Amino acid sequence: MASGGETVTQVEQWSVEDRVFRLYNLFANFPPVAQTTMLELQRDEHIKYLNEGLKQLGPSFVALDSSRPWLCYWIIHSMALLGESLDYQLENNAIDFLNRCQDPNGGFGGGPGQMPHLATTYAAVNSIVTLGGQKALSSINRDKLYNFLLRMKDPSGAFRMHDAGEIDVRACYTAISVASILNILDDELVRGVGNFILSCQTYEGGIAGEPGSEAHGGYTFCGLATMILINEVNHLDLAGLIDWVVFRQGVECGFQGRANKLVDGCYSFWQGGVLALLQRIDLVTGDRLSLFDSGEEESTGNSTSEGEDTDGISSAAEETCHFKNGEQQDASCSVNYTSSSHTRSLGNVEMEPLFHSLALQQYILLCSQLENGGFRDKPGKPRDFYHTCYCLSGLSVCQHCCSKDYDSPSLPGQVLGPYSNLLEPVHPLYNVVLKQYREVREFFSRS
Repeated sequence: MASGGETVTQVEQWSVEDRVFRLYNLFANFPPVAQTTMLELQRDEHIKYLNEGLKQLGPSFVALDSSRPWLCYWIIHSMALLGESLDYQLENNAIDFLNRCQDPNGGFGGGPGQMPHLATTYAAVNSIVTLGGQKALSSINRDKLYNFLLRMKDPSGAFRMHDAGEIDVRACYTAISVASILNILDDELVRGVGNFILSCQTYEGGIAGEPGSEAHGGYTFCGLATMILINEVNHLDLAGLIDWVVFRQGVECGFQGRANKLVDGCYSFWQGGVLALLQRIDLVTGDRLSLFDSGEEESTGNSTSEGEDTDGISSAAEETCHFKNGEQQDASCSVNYTSSSHTRSLGNVEMEPLFHSLALQQYILLCSQLENGGFRDKPGKPRDFYHTCYCLSGLSVCQHCCSKDYDSPSLPGQVLGPYSNLLEPVHPLYNVVLKQYREVREFFSRS
């Protein structure tokens, strides 16, 4: 307990709110021209920060020696979201390095000679997919990678992160995501995965890392995305899941990862991505309302009939971020939000957007973005490549989640700040840029 009877958690929450609301009040009191400047995405500074990180890291990064494919992914994916390509030499160096992380028996380790691990396999594959091209994509030994995935398969149906490693929802997602994007997903890999994830959905509605644990934003994303990829999403309690996720968007306008925890910029994707996926799922049948592949038809599952009960699918964001009926309620969130243009239809039932995308963009741009490049968890924290990646991924999700389809350009009203802030659309199931997903899909459909 703190000195006045309040808990440590309360004191930390009040401190974060104070920092955030000071920024919002400062923003609200500036003239419109200055507000536009404050909301501008600092592209050049971000690209400079990312390029420097891919070329050379300081001695402090030795602690991440077993996470080097992750550093590649966070940086390369961030560059792709910004629409920036690597120079020829840097791209070739990245491909060669990732190839040296590939184990002779399949999968990728955290560095050359390190044991293969599902997390670094996911990071390496997503990095290679993002780099794209014949050299990069053909460097993946899919046959041996498939055998590695089978070795990580537990008799329960779930996956282990590595030989004799932990079993959790994260392992299931990384395995299924990699198999799906490389076109090697089959019934043997899918068997039993859905039942394991179902056992991890908690009474709160979110998904935990393992049965009996607390619901968590990262695991909820992993669980939902996996269930979509294996076509079992309708088995989840989707109404409960929505209720849990939307209540994670708080007065700061950003998302927290768990109940009663502090806001964190990385959950802009982990939680925002969950809601972006749910907005493209028929919440009754589990069918996809809009696919992400050009030329594919939308699913035609049964829709809710007129008058059918939809209780339990609430929009708790109505009670957060102080927006209501399209008007700003107080200075804590300073952007206006018009809900009428962004509603979606579930049968004959009109639904509000599942989260406040403009409010979340405000948190990312004003509270997480640093003028000299990079993004951070929250005000007062330093920048890092992890938060840069997931803040930019969340920003892309916000900008594109209300588009009719991912090939349609976002309307100016969906992009907070100048329209030049618009990022490349991300495929929310894999968190790779959409055009790179389509390239890898075509590349491996021929083999």
